[in-house]
Amino acid sequence: MLEVTNLRVRYTKAEVLKSISLTVADGSVVAVLGSNGAGKSTLLKSLSGLVPPLPGSSMRFDGREIAGLSPEKIVSAGMIHIPEGRRIFATLTVRENLRMGAYLRRDRNAIQEDYEKCFALFPKLAERASQQAGTLSGGEQQMLAIARGLMGKPKMLLLDEPSMGLAPVIVDQIFEKVAEIKKQGVTMIVVEQNASLALAACDHAYIMVTGEIRLSGSAEELASRSNLIDSYLGV
Repeated sequence: MLEVTNLRVRYTKAEVLKSISLTVADGSVVAVLGSNGAGKSTLLKSLSGLVPPLPGSSMRFDGREIAGLSPEKIVSAGMIHIPEGRRIFATLTVRENLRMGAYLRRDRNAIQEDYEKCFALFPKLAERASQQAGTLSGGEQQMLAIARGLMGKPKMLLLDEPSMGLAPVIVDQIFEKVAEIKKQGVTMIVVEQNASLALAACDHAYIMVTGEIRLSGSAEELASRSNLIDSYLGV
């Protein structure tokens, strides 16, 4: 589904991504782990076209080179970014936020079906369909951000820190939903600082340190090397 080769990104004079290479198999969940400042969010912003890569970088998504494409073209290709901090439309209702997720779609009957699928996946959102999104709890806003992404009919979801600022019980619920979304066949990259949660939910993981991938492997393999992971994450 995705093959990234020699991805480099520079902010002013500082190179924040240094020759990143990774692959994501169709239908899999891949975790990207690292401490603050490791470059995880920049990686997702590069994939979604929000940060331009340096020349020589390659990002092939579903057989197509997307390095240098605009964000709207990357969304049209099927890659949807759920950003850190949720970024919901606070003054719109829950249903209006979901409608914004389907902005590029014209299949009205299928859109209506996907409303119902999102409400089945997140029953709390169904209860609050007419409520302004800014009045939701933090966990409900995260659910809305994910549901809005699903309304775009993604081939791949990029989830940036879905557990940030949430109570542990809500975090567990969010990752249960990630597992359900995977069963629907949606490929995902999940950026997380909570290594144990991410490894329990993913198939493969990459550990980033100061803009470089230092370690990668299957979730099972990396979970068995928890002391090494903790040292990379500064735990």
